[in-house]
Amino acid sequence: MDDIDRRLLALLQADATLSVAQLADRVGLSPTPCWKRVQKLEAAGVITRRVALVAPEAVGLGLHVFVAIEAGEHSPAWMARFREAVAAMPEVMEVYRMAGEVDYMLRVAVADMAAYDAFYRRLVEAVPMRDVTSRFAMERIKHTTAYPLGGPAFRDRAAPEPAKE
Repeated sequence: MDDIDRRLLALLQADATLSVAQLADRVGLSPTPCWKRVQKLEAAGVITRRVALVAPEAVGLGLHVFVAIEAGEHSPAWMARFREAVAAMPEVMEVYRMAGEVDYMLRVAVADMAAYDAFYRRLVEAVPMRDVTSRFAMERIKHTTAYPLGGPAFRDRAAPEPAKE
């Protein structure tokens, strides 16, 4: 992946509705090579989907809950059952398997506390867990879906930094 690919990705992360002509103009290519690069990024699995981002409050999902789960069991059967259960729950926006004291972290979007309570009851009935801790977001200060493709957060795998003496 070169600088043009990273620039294409940054543009598409900001606005996936840009036309090939607009993308090409912004990265300094003609449309055909630009479109071929985008297709290669899709074929390689770098671009996985193009979606519309929705304001959760505008669709009645203003309560964001971070749910920390201690499994209590780590068998393949339990893990498969847990994965199936959370995959089937539309309120679960993200699930991460964690290192440390917490085994799994979920990000859940619901309308209100009653909706969260109903979700919680379904969750604990679906799979036995040692502990479930909920943390309620009071304000979303920053939210992005765009990964940093340059600057200090990005490390170019092709050119490692020289060792400091």
